[in-house]
Amino acid sequence: MIELKNVTKAYSGKTALDNVSLTLPRGEIVGLFGENGAGKTTLMKSILGFIKYNGEITLDGQPVTTANISKISFATSEHSFFPNLNAELHRDFYRHHFPTFSDKRFYGLMEFFDLPLKKPLRSFSTGQKNQFEVIMALSQGADYILMDEPFAGNDVFNREDFYKVLLGILEPHETVLLSTHLIEEVSGFIGRAVLIHSGQIVGDVDVADLEEQGTSLIDYIKQTYNYRADRVSRALSILTDEEG
Repeated sequence: MIELKNVTKAYSGKTALDNVSLTLPRGEIVGLFGENGAGKTTLMKSILGFIKYNGEITLDGQPVTTANISKISFATSEHSFFPNLNAELHRDFYRHHFPTFSDKRFYGLMEFFDLPLKKPLRSFSTGQKNQFEVIMALSQGADYILMDEPFAGNDVFNREDFYKVLLGILEPHETVLLSTHLIEEVSGFIGRAVLIHSGQIVGDVDVADLEEQGTSLIDYIKQTYNYRADRVSRALSILTDEEG
């Protein structure tokens, strides 16, 4: 289990995470939702130890250190690979550093996304680079897989098919934390939704419970964020009046 207790982070005096407490048990698929700047990426980078923070984060009851960080993998649209190396050389590098690396997943997902093994990563399109990030995160052999907007530049068919493949390959002990704006697409894929706003957790719900209540995930998110259904009509009314 990954556990955050009272985690706070500020950049130049501006709070990015505000006293966040959260638990991520093994075997869950969790969606992390929030507007741009809500704190999603900061939360993930804090878990990984990429940035300093106040509070406590533990991994299976222990602080996150070089001794156990391999239990966590990270797929980010910022990209973390070596652009001059090809995919197969990346595989060799990961196999050297992660004994639990899965060749089966690597080659299977490379074939699924139809990515070349011998071309340098710099020649990949943005969508292909993001696909490769996901492949490496899933092949590392980690127990906790963090994905931060991993599907940018991918068409809807690739995304939908990938969700089905992922559900089919995840082991019971693996946890996925997925940050995305594609709420409706992932609503049938995730089991739990965590909502963050202005650095605070404002919602945490099982998707199955919402379904039993007859509430969709998107409606729950709109309610939690006090979404104004009239914002479009009000804007058009003001703009139309000004233009007239």
